[in-house]
Amino acid sequence: MGGSNSCCLSSSPKLRRNGHSRLESYRQESELSREETACSLQHISDRENTDEIKMEYNPADHPRASTIFLSKSQNDELLSRNVREKRKSLFINNRGTTRRKYSSCSTIFLDENTVSRPNLKYTIKCVALAIYYHIKNRDTAGGTLLDIFDERLHPLSKSEVPMDYDQQNPEQKQIYRFVRTLFSAAQLTAECAIVTLVYLERLLTYAEIDIRPGNWKRIVLGAIVLASKVWDDQAVWNVDYCQILRDVTVEDMNELERQFLELLQFNINVPSSVYTKYYFDLRSLSESNNLSFPLELLSRDKAQKLEAVSRLCDDKYKDACRAARKRSASMDNLCGVRWVPAILS
Repeated sequence: MGGSNSCCLSSSPKLRRNGHSRLESYRQESELSREETACSLQHISDRENTDEIKMEYNPADHPRASTIFLSKSQNDELLSRNVREKRKSLFINNRGTTRRKYSSCSTIFLDENTVSRPNLKYTIKCVALAIYYHIKNRDTAGGTLLDIFDERLHPLSKSEVPMDYDQQNPEQKQIYRFVRTLFSAAQLTAECAIVTLVYLERLLTYAEIDIRPGNWKRIVLGAIVLASKVWDDQAVWNVDYCQILRDVTVEDMNELERQFLELLQFNINVPSSVYTKYYFDLRSLSESNNLSFPLELLSRDKAQKLEAVSRLCDDKYKDACRAARKRSASMDNLCGVRWVPAILS
């Protein structure tokens, strides 16, 4: 047990020196291996930073990135020349009298359009206008036309597709009628229209394609199908869309949805910040294109409802403040120093 061949390094100074040298060499080799692996492998924090940098350029994923449809509408030469006249038309009509309604002490006007409850009709009009600018100001030099979105390969009706189907830009009214028909038949909400636009721009960014006269209907249809299933509680089945578009088969709808999801890389999450950004950008687009939301006079019933809601919120806030004071008081009593009488025996 006490021989020189013991496994303990403290048996002799020579063995201790040899042991320390072996440990130092092992530490150096391990440090070199760590440096090599650090050079070859990327830290998870670095990977998250690179993902965030990529997301900043994608408006459908990052709240700080500007939307594509708003930038394309601002790049329109005709809109940039007449934007001042169109803004003036919101205030002055042909006779020179003011046409915009202003709130006063006796009359209060509301547009009945908020982030949580947007107006269905005017939201669809704004989305159709955004799609119109996507098609009109598309990049004609680049972009590809995928087969699943090509209307000649997958027509939505039995009528013959014209030869120049990929060259004639649709009008805004045509896009609005197509989207409105789907939303009214499927009974979709206005929030679903905003999510549809988010998925559309996410598809254009991920797949690096342009929305064109020959593929806009099928791209919009795929975005509506996906948005209705993600957003609404009671989703519309693909067979229901086949009843709306009677010449489309269920197999075609399933394949359209599958490839749309694959091109989105199955990223169907829409944060509240991104949704809010698209909502306010659609309002900006409507104001610049003389598409104002309707104003309604605040009636007595609506005023009473607003007063009741504000009173309820005020009561909840006061109750929360009282509960917070009680909790702080109880914590003060617990944390306070208490003198306990000692019993000496």
